[in-house]
Order: sequence, then structure tokens, then C-alpha cells
Amino acid sequence: MSLEQLKPILEAALFAVGHPLSVERMQTLFPGDEKPSIDEIKGALKALGDDCQTRGIELKELASGFCFQTKEYLNPWLKNIWQEKPQRYSRAFLETLALIAYRQPITRGEIEAIRGVAVNANIIKTLMEKEWIRTVGYRDLPGKPALFATTRQFLDYFNLKSLEDLPSLLPLTNAQAIPEEGFVV
Repeated sequence: MSLEQLKPILEAALFAVGHPLSVERMQTLFPGDEKPSIDEIKGALKALGDDCQTRGIELKELASGFCFQTKEYLNPWLKNIWQEKPQRYSRAFLETLALIAYRQPITRGEIEAIRGVAVNANIIKTLMEKEWIRTVGYRDLPGKPALFATTRQFLDYFNLKSLEDLPSLLPLTNAQAIPEEGFVV
């Protein structure tokens, strides 16, 4: 199958499905005798990405695969289209998620030790319901505490291909102080 035949098929599939597709999943679109190689699909995806350079969309590779999304610089014009407001998360929720993302695998007790306060059970429950975290094992300690880590859905939601794409943590400078509560401001 030629590149010019392959591109519209992949473009239509990515547009229609509405979530990221892996290269392997894209291969299953084709019957056995017409199945393109992984390299051919990757070549077509690169060409599709190049085609988007002058458009309002981009082809983005995330942890779960490839998807189309609007270019970030267009957000000011697009934000009024959606009726629902973006979800607001508490500081405790975001701190817990950040600790799991940057220190995974991590136990609830370790999160509590770093934050200095107990982790609300609803935070862990909500993170698991959103499928942003999962239990990846158990620490070999009394009580066998669960070890939490992030998922592909977490990476996809935050527009990341891998954990290496997380922003780096800034080191403390002399201008920053650690208040008595133990939080960096």
C-alpha cells in the first residue's frame, strides 16, 4: 500500500476513534494481505504530522499511541466552545498526585511522611477511579502497604509520552524558604 493510500485511512481512524491509537492497533485496521508494516505506518504518521504544520491541529504521540489534538496556542479562541468548566482540584489532591508521579512507586505512608498530614482516602479513591494511578505491588513491611504508580491514562491526560516528559523539579534556592509547615513556597 502506498503512502498516499495509507495516510487518509490512518487520518480517518484517528479522527473517528477519539482516543490515542497505538501503531500495532492501527495495523489491525487492515486485512492480512494488505497489512502495512510498522515502519510504513510510522512513515505515514510522520507525513500526517508534517501535513499538520500549517493547520490548527497536530498529530501528538502520547503514552497510549497517536491522536489528533488542537494546537495549544489556539486555546484562547477555543475555550468558549465547551460549556463545562475544567475540573478544579484541591492542593492536597495535586500534591498527592505529584508525589506519586515523581516518586513512584510510593506508599500512602510515604506520601503522608513527605506531606506531613494524612492522605484523605477519597483522594486515593478518586485518583484510582480516574485511572490515573494504580496499585503496582506491596512494600515488604508490616501490613504490606500498597505501592502506587501512575498509569498510561495519567500520561495521556497530561499530554505526556513518558514520565521523562514531566517537568523537572526545581532545586531550592536561597530565595525560597521552607515554612514551619514543611511546604515549599
